[in-house]
Amino acid sequence: MSLQNAAIYFAPSDVHGMGVFAAEPIAAEGVIEICPVLLFPKAQLAAMRQTMLDDYYFDWGDDGEWYAIALGYGSLYNHAYEPNADYGMDFENNTIDIYALRDIAPGEEIFVNYNGSPENRSKVWFEL
Repeated sequence: MSLQNAAIYFAPSDVHGMGVFAAEPIAAEGVIEICPVLLFPKAQLAAMRQTMLDDYYFDWGDDGEWYAIALGYGSLYNHAYEPNADYGMDFENNTIDIYALRDIAPGEEIFVNYNGSPENRSKVWFEL
């Protein structure tokens, strides 16, 4: 299932290249998007890392054997240590669900913390 539950759009970002923005107000705890994923096995990771998709995949599952590319806008949200949105991985339905942590105003960029938890302040891979 793919579902955009909120009006969002992809546009130039002041933070990094392009980003995902709210087109209308998004209420706290509201589902922004449910993104289906394309899975690929660990054996294909080296090949993936040689492509432009290297910065767009997620670790997937509990065993470290799979990775995922989120469809929709799922792989396009920019990172922030104080995000206004979060994501959850639904391994059973093969989706990544994006939801608002607080009210998001029209025109505001939507950010997630790439560390997988809004509270995690560890440096992400592109800052190391």
